[in-house]
Order: sequence, then C-alpha cells, then structure tokens
Amino acid sequence: MWPDNRLTNLFNIQNPIIQAPMAGASGSAMAIATSKAGGLGSLPCAMLSIEKMHTEMSIIRQKTKAPMNVNFFVYDRPLINLEKDRIWLNHLSKYYTEFNLKVDNQHSKSRREPFNEAAFGFVDSFRPEVVSFHFGLPEANYLDRLKKLGCKIMSSATTVEEACWLEKNGCDVIIAQGFEAGGHRAMFLTNDINTQVGTMALLPQVVDAVSVPVIAAGGIADGRGIVAAFALGASGVQIGTPYLFTKEALISEIHLSQLKTSKDNDTAITNLFSGRPARGIINRLMKEVGPMSEFPSEFPTAGKALGPLKNKAEAQGNSDFSSLWSGQSAGLCKETHAEALTNSLATGALKRFKMITSN
Repeated sequence: MWPDNRLTNLFNIQNPIIQAPMAGASGSAMAIATSKAGGLGSLPCAMLSIEKMHTEMSIIRQKTKAPMNVNFFVYDRPLINLEKDRIWLNHLSKYYTEFNLKVDNQHSKSRREPFNEAAFGFVDSFRPEVVSFHFGLPEANYLDRLKKLGCKIMSSATTVEEACWLEKNGCDVIIAQGFEAGGHRAMFLTNDINTQVGTMALLPQVVDAVSVPVIAAGGIADGRGIVAAFALGASGVQIGTPYLFTKEALISEIHLSQLKTSKDNDTAITNLFSGRPARGIINRLMKEVGPMSEFPSEFPTAGKALGPLKNKAEAQGNSDFSSLWSGQSAGLCKETHAEALTNSLATGALKRFKMITSN
C-alpha cells in the first residue's frame, strides 16, 4: 500500500511512521499507543535512570509485542567547569533577584546520561528491534554488540555530510532532520546553526547520497507532509510535535497551552535550556538572553541553573523560563490520542497516494 516498503519490511511494521522519542515528553504509554496503530513506538531513554528504563520497557513488553525503538543521546561527558557555571549563574542573577531566589554556585549536574555500558545492559535485557541515537553514534564496539543482539541502528543527520558519516559507520537507517524540527538539533559534525538545512532541501540530497532507507523529520504533521516526503525519496517519516498534543504526552499544561496557540513563526533555535541548540516556542528568557548565547554551561548541565526560575514562574502560571520544545508545524496539530493520531496520519497519506495514482 505504501510506495516504498523498505522501512516497513526492515522494522516489520505496518505503517512507516515513527513516533519521535522526545525525552521528558513521552514514555511507555505513547509508544504502546503508536504501535497499536502499526507505527514504530519509541521510548526516549536520555533522561531516564537505568531502573526507570527497565520499568518503562517492562510495561511496553507487557502491553504489546510490536517492534519498538529505544533512543539514547551520544556525547562526551562535560568536564567540570566551575568558572563557566559561575558565569551562567551570574548572567541569570537578575532573574533570581526578581523571584527572591538565592543563587546556588555549586557545580551543575544533569539527569541526562550518554549511552554507556549500563545502557547496553538494558538493551541486552529487552532486545528492542530498533536502537536509535541522537548526536551521532556511540563507539564502534557498542554498535557491533548491538547488531549481534539483532538490533537495527538508526541515527539523525542534519547535513549530507553527517548522513554519509552515519552510513559509513554502520547505520541501517538515517533520519534526515530538517531545520523545522522541534527539540534538539541532531548536529554532530558542525556547530554552526546558521547553515542548517530545511527538510525539503535536505531530504532528497541525503536520499541521493546514501544507500540505506531515509526517514524525513521536521515540519511534517499530516498526510500532505508524508506524501511530500515520499515524493522526495523518503521511506518513512518521524513525527514529534503532533504527538505532543496527544493525551499520552507527558508535557505540562503550560507547555500544551503554549503549543495550542503557537503560530508558524513562534519558535526559534536556542541553547539556553540545555547548552545545545534546540527548537522551542519563544518566551521571555529567549527574547532577553538569547535565543542563542555564549553564556550557558556545557550540555547537558545548563538547565540546572534555570530549574529554580522555571519552578517559580510556572507556579505563577507563566512559561518565561520553561523549555517549550516545538517544531514549526504546531499550527497544524490538534488534541487527540496517539493511536488515533497515528491512524489519521497513515490514512490521510494513503488516501492522497491513491488520489495521485488514480489520476
């Protein structure tokens, strides 16, 4: 039924729709619901403890035997830089004063963990069909061991150069992440955010440059976007922002309310909330300090300094210091359930494919 079955055959799924693994915003419930509609559900592990990974994956395996994707971040653990942390806190001190908060000068820590031996042990326990990565790939030793477990490897590229690097280093599938996508940019061979490429320009160039299946990500929110992606050579799509509108999403009511009123030009790329570039809805902090700045602590520790400000502001009902991740397609999204959304995306695309082929 789909014009390209490489991805559905490789992952053994009905519909070539991947629910984006959104750390902190999605969990087992969304992955299960997506899989029930024939898509590939994803469990984001970047912000989970090993114990929580086991709990979430146990729930998934109890509810469904469908193929599943687990996602991890790849990065070098930052060196302790007390001076950098101090500069970032001092830069935020006026906001601490505004909210009558005490500036805490201790070293920043983060719940985020890169892929490591403990994470591999988790994968070994559950043998998920797909393991995906953000910000490149882990060491070759890990990839070899993951493939011996039978896992398919997937990672994101934001340039043709990154896509070619991923294929050369063992990726079975490449996600072409366009500039429109919400959340963290997957960029890992460049630090220049100004040269990032939009989905419709990036996708066909990646398809032409690699031999493995390519998934389109960024700005796709309905059947029209899926058809456009396939027309440019995609074998599937990865969709994030529309899933933030589902009942299974773990985002706050404040985040959801901002998404529901977000327009096409209400987001920007910022590094203020984690130390790495990510697309989110523009708020006070992004307007006054960024959206891009040289001051935040190294990824993934920058967010700790914002924690007290976020908590204080959200208690007053505002999102001035919250990371409101969103792509540029929020205006096309509606509240629903993840299973219904996945079905709607698939049927909407298939209906358009049928119309095209019958003319």
